[in-house]
Amino acid sequence: MKDTNSKVIGLLSIPVIVAALGYFVDIYDLLLFSIIRIKSLKSLGLTPELCDSEGKFIISIQMIGLLLGGILWGVIGDKKGRLSVLFGSIVLYSLANIANGFVQTVNQYALARFIAGIGLAGELGAGITLVSELVSKENRGKATSVVAGIGLTGAVFAYFVARSFDWRICYYVGGALGLCLLFLRIHVFESGMYKTIQNVKVRKGNFFMFFTNRKRFKKYMLAIFIGLPTWYVIGVLITFSTEFGKQFGIKEPVDAGMAVMLAYVAISIGDLLIGFISNWLRSRKKALFIFYALTVFGIVLYFYQQDGSATGMYAICMIMGFGTGFWALFVTMAAEHFGTNMRATAATTVPNMVRGSLPLILLLFNSLKPGFGYIHAGAITGAVVMAISTAAVFMTEETFGKDLNFIEE
Repeated sequence: MKDTNSKVIGLLSIPVIVAALGYFVDIYDLLLFSIIRIKSLKSLGLTPELCDSEGKFIISIQMIGLLLGGILWGVIGDKKGRLSVLFGSIVLYSLANIANGFVQTVNQYALARFIAGIGLAGELGAGITLVSELVSKENRGKATSVVAGIGLTGAVFAYFVARSFDWRICYYVGGALGLCLLFLRIHVFESGMYKTIQNVKVRKGNFFMFFTNRKRFKKYMLAIFIGLPTWYVIGVLITFSTEFGKQFGIKEPVDAGMAVMLAYVAISIGDLLIGFISNWLRSRKKALFIFYALTVFGIVLYFYQQDGSATGMYAICMIMGFGTGFWALFVTMAAEHFGTNMRATAATTVPNMVRGSLPLILLLFNSLKPGFGYIHAGAITGAVVMAISTAAVFMTEETFGKDLNFIEE
């Protein structure tokens, strides 16, 4: 299938920058709850114990929204085009953020995060798909690393906004940022690769095609398993670093917001570097193994900080953050595995399946706590996650330099 309408763009072209800014707003909103969880729930009248249990409930509901939204936006991205997702998703999560500033109960809070989760689900997958199809295969990994490296600093921005303003204002800011981004997207053009199949009679965005072919199903599941360590680290170890700090006997209170912010500084650096490392090694898998090793090193340090300090906790969160800075690469691999008629569905659903796996990871963690205690339950959960993900990388195919100009029959 020859692409006659493709347009190759540079690493710092408008589509790359706009995709990066979209991901910036996405991450701002996605991590905002983790940063202001305790402050916002206490203002609703919850006790510290309820801040923990209801916080897990709300973040799980948000992740379920991401899971469902990933399927919705992925299908739309392949059926109607990449730009339709970039516009539709940002409108939905911007309005949901603004509504979030008005909530008065836990259930209202959870509903707002659920709707925001649906909206958030489209940003990264559509942006990575569009950039992957517009950039040359030699620079694809670098371009998606730029998207992630810039985008992930949204967590840093969220932390400083949360420190400066009331938690409700933080959600209004997120909504306003999203609506402002709409105007920048007017200058973004559709992928030429997608245009070549737009009027071709081929199945587009059929989510069930991932499950009707054994080889496709294997590629899809492996792509999901590869990303699990990120949300184990962020969703369990860092989001609940305050509670873990108490269990470790750390005398100073650990600020989960600070832990998230510092982790995302490191994640953004890691994500910016991994695309260039992958290009240097000419391998996606070798780069992943390096970052997995760093993640395991950070996790081991995390569980060996008995009677440590808050400063030590923050430093370890940065090490784990840098190690999990493979998000852009893993989403790029998901896009590279599948044809143009299913690429947006793959690149959008895969990261959101990973995000949506957090409730299952938390379920495992919580089910282990009665028998093993808080600390050991967290460590065993991490060992299970890393074992699954490492096996998945071994079993997945190398996609570096792969020509994306093909379709799934």
